[in-house]
Amino acid sequence: MFQDTRVSRWMGDGPAAEADDRALFGRIFSTVYAGDLFGVWAVRRGGLLVGHAEIKRTEEVDGHEIVYALGPDVWGSGLGTELAEALVRHGFESLGLTEVHATVAAQNQASLRLLGKIGFEHVRDIVEDDGTLTRVLTRRLPVRS
Repeated sequence: MFQDTRVSRWMGDGPAAEADDRALFGRIFSTVYAGDLFGVWAVRRGGLLVGHAEIKRTEEVDGHEIVYALGPDVWGSGLGTELAEALVRHGFESLGLTEVHATVAAQNQASLRLLGKIGFEHVRDIVEDDGTLTRVLTRRLPVRS
Protein backbone atom coordinates (compact mmCIF):
# COMPACT_ATOMS: atom_id res chain seq x y z
CA MET A 1 0.00 0.00 0.00
CA PHE A 2 2.78 2.48 0.86
CA GLN A 3 4.40 1.80 -2.50
CA ASP A 4 1.29 3.25 -4.17
CA THR A 5 2.20 6.91 -4.70
CA ARG A 6 -1.48 7.92 -4.43
CA VAL A 7 -1.18 6.90 -0.76
CA SER A 8 2.45 7.58 0.08
CA ARG A 9 2.54 11.11 -1.30
CA TRP A 10 0.70 12.17 1.87
CA MET A 11 2.74 10.06 4.33
CA GLY A 12 5.83 11.40 6.10
CA ASP A 13 8.31 12.64 3.53
CA GLY A 14 6.37 11.09 0.65
CA PRO A 15 7.13 8.03 -1.47
CA ALA A 16 10.05 5.91 -0.32
CA ALA A 17 11.97 3.00 -1.75
CA GLU A 18 10.43 -0.40 -1.08
CA ALA A 19 13.45 -1.35 1.05
CA ASP A 20 12.89 1.72 3.24
CA ASP A 21 9.20 0.89 3.71
CA ARG A 22 10.06 -2.71 4.59
CA ALA A 23 12.65 -1.50 7.14
CA LEU A 24 10.13 0.92 8.67
CA PHE A 25 7.50 -1.77 9.09
CA GLY A 26 10.13 -4.20 10.36
CA ARG A 27 10.83 -1.69 13.14
CA ILE A 28 7.12 -1.26 13.81
CA PHE A 29 6.63 -5.03 14.15
CA SER A 30 9.77 -5.70 16.17
CA THR A 31 9.85 -2.58 18.35
CA VAL A 32 6.44 -0.89 18.53
CA TYR A 33 4.27 -4.02 18.62
CA ALA A 34 6.70 -5.97 20.79
CA GLY A 35 7.18 -3.12 23.26
CA ASP A 36 3.55 -1.96 23.15
CA LEU A 37 4.93 1.58 22.65
CA PHE A 38 1.79 3.04 21.10
CA GLY A 39 -1.41 1.96 19.38
CA VAL A 40 -0.77 0.77 15.83
CA TRP A 41 -3.14 -1.38 13.80
CA ALA A 42 -3.49 -3.05 10.45
CA VAL A 43 -6.86 -2.20 8.92
CA ARG A 44 -8.65 -5.08 7.24
CA ARG A 45 -11.87 -5.29 5.28
CA GLY A 46 -13.19 -8.61 4.07
CA GLY A 47 -9.97 -10.27 5.19
CA LEU A 48 -7.80 -8.00 3.03
CA LEU A 49 -5.27 -5.48 4.30
CA VAL A 50 -6.62 -2.08 3.25
CA GLY A 51 -4.95 0.34 5.63
CA HIS A 52 -2.82 1.32 8.58
CA ALA A 53 -3.70 3.32 11.73
CA GLU A 54 -1.82 4.74 14.72
CA ILE A 55 -2.26 7.00 17.70
CA LYS A 56 0.97 8.12 19.31
CA ARG A 57 2.56 10.90 21.28
CA THR A 58 4.61 13.27 19.14
CA GLU A 59 6.58 16.37 20.01
CA GLU A 60 5.51 18.07 16.79
CA VAL A 61 2.04 18.63 18.27
CA ASP A 62 3.02 18.24 21.95
CA GLY A 63 0.36 15.59 22.34
CA HIS A 64 -1.14 12.50 20.74
CA GLU A 65 -1.55 12.40 16.99
CA ILE A 66 -3.72 10.11 14.90
CA VAL A 67 -2.22 8.69 11.73
CA TYR A 68 -4.10 6.68 9.15
CA ALA A 69 -3.73 5.58 5.55
CA LEU A 70 -6.08 3.63 3.35
CA GLY A 71 -5.58 2.00 -0.01
CA PRO A 72 -7.36 3.57 -3.00
CA ASP A 73 -9.69 0.55 -3.35
CA VAL A 74 -11.58 1.69 -0.22
CA TRP A 75 -11.50 5.45 -0.75
CA GLY A 76 -14.96 6.98 -0.72
CA SER A 77 -16.49 4.04 1.17
CA GLY A 78 -16.77 5.77 4.55
CA LEU A 79 -13.99 3.68 6.04
CA GLY A 80 -11.72 6.71 6.52
CA THR A 81 -14.35 8.48 8.61
CA GLU A 82 -15.03 5.31 10.60
CA LEU A 83 -11.32 4.78 11.18
CA ALA A 84 -10.58 8.37 12.23
CA GLU A 85 -13.55 8.32 14.62
CA ALA A 86 -12.34 5.03 16.12
CA LEU A 87 -8.85 6.48 16.68
CA VAL A 88 -10.30 9.57 18.38
CA ARG A 89 -12.60 7.43 20.54
CA HIS A 90 -9.64 5.24 21.54
CA GLY A 91 -7.70 8.36 22.52
CA PHE A 92 -10.52 9.76 24.63
CA GLU A 93 -11.90 6.55 26.15
CA SER A 94 -8.90 4.21 26.44
CA LEU A 95 -6.01 6.64 26.79
CA GLY A 96 -7.91 9.29 28.80
CA LEU A 97 -6.88 12.13 26.49
CA THR A 98 -8.70 15.46 26.43
CA GLU A 99 -7.56 16.29 22.89
CA VAL A 100 -6.11 14.53 19.88
CA HIS A 101 -4.28 16.01 16.93
CA ALA A 102 -3.66 15.31 13.27
CA THR A 103 -1.07 16.75 10.91
CA VAL A 104 -2.14 16.92 7.29
CA ALA A 105 -0.47 18.31 4.19
CA ALA A 106 -2.32 21.50 3.24
CA GLN A 107 -2.85 20.07 -0.27
CA ASN A 108 -4.52 16.88 1.05
CA GLN A 109 -8.04 18.23 0.73
CA ALA A 110 -9.72 14.83 1.20
CA SER A 111 -8.20 14.31 4.66
CA LEU A 112 -8.80 17.92 5.67
CA ARG A 113 -12.50 17.59 4.72
CA LEU A 114 -12.84 14.26 6.52
CA LEU A 115 -11.28 15.55 9.73
CA GLY A 116 -13.30 18.78 9.60
CA LYS A 117 -16.47 16.75 9.20
CA ILE A 118 -15.76 14.85 12.45
CA GLY A 119 -14.95 17.90 14.56
CA PHE A 120 -11.26 18.67 14.08
CA GLU A 121 -10.34 22.35 13.96
CA HIS A 122 -7.34 23.96 12.29
CA VAL A 123 -5.08 25.40 15.00
CA ARG A 124 -1.85 26.29 13.21
CA ASP A 125 0.42 25.61 10.24
CA ILE A 126 3.91 24.20 10.07
CA VAL A 127 6.15 25.39 7.25
CA GLU A 128 8.18 22.39 6.13
CA ASP A 129 11.82 22.56 4.99
CA ASP A 130 10.69 22.39 1.35
CA GLY A 131 8.29 25.34 1.86
CA THR A 132 5.08 23.28 1.87
CA LEU A 133 2.51 23.71 4.62
CA THR A 134 1.30 21.10 7.06
CA ARG A 135 -1.95 21.85 8.87
CA VAL A 136 -2.18 20.97 12.57
CA LEU A 137 -5.75 20.04 13.48
CA THR A 138 -7.13 19.36 16.96
CA ARG A 139 -10.26 17.74 18.30
CA ARG A 140 -11.07 18.32 21.94
CA LEU A 141 -13.10 16.11 24.24
CA PRO A 142 -16.54 17.70 24.57
CA VAL A 143 -17.20 19.21 27.98
CA ARG A 144 -20.13 17.47 29.65
CA SER A 145 -22.47 19.68 31.67
